[in-house]
Amino acid sequence: MSIIEIKNLSFCYHKQKILENVNLNVEEKDFLAIIGPNGGGKSTLLKLILGINPIKDGSIKTFGEVPKKNLSKIGYVPQNTNVNTDFPIKVLEVVLMGHIGEKSPLFGYGKEEKLCALGALAQVGMEKFANSKIGELSGGQRQRVMIARALCAHPKILILDEPTASIDIEGQKLIYELLKTLNSYITIIVVSHDISVIMKYANKVVHVNKRLNYHDTFNLNKNLTHECNHFCEVEMFNVFKEVK
Repeated sequence: MSIIEIKNLSFCYHKQKILENVNLNVEEKDFLAIIGPNGGGKSTLLKLILGINPIKDGSIKTFGEVPKKNLSKIGYVPQNTNVNTDFPIKVLEVVLMGHIGEKSPLFGYGKEEKLCALGALAQVGMEKFANSKIGELSGGQRQRVMIARALCAHPKILILDEPTASIDIEGQKLIYELLKTLNSYITIIVVSHDISVIMKYANKVVHVNKRLNYHDTFNLNKNLTHECNHFCEVEMFNVFKEVK
């Protein structure tokens, strides 16, 4: 079942074309990796899927409707988790923010929301840090807290922008192992430059550099539906494997 359908999508910033004729289907429980150069349009594509940028040319449907109608079904984890790390907020309070939009926290969170937040922390292996200050955690630990915050909304799709940026190798492995576990019941979309890691976990890879080229990681030797003049990190990785 296609839960995201992108057809003939193009997008411009101030008359400069950022994306051109992008077509993509994301199926339920896919683990989709988005790669490509800086400035190639990866973050713009995410913003369009999230309904942040207006769509003028082409279309995007999430669960059969325009993106803004299904935002509650999408969890988003931003790249930068180092903002205001000196602010004295506890890990549990950060995760509880995942309920904003569902229910106003004006009068405090109820027992149900707190139990949900603790459960989300347990899912990412961070329950024992619930009362720690967010600034006391490592980069990898903060990223797992941000994933827990996104899980509070019980999303069907989890989108992550560079989830392992500035995280050590062991931390990267923990994040991707966590995403692999979550992928058993949540569709994962991740932007990353870690091609060797991606190839281990993703079942689909798209390279975005204005245009989109698709790769099925289970059939890399079959010359899939990408242009004959396209050669990116995926092909390089596959050639390296064959030589090795």
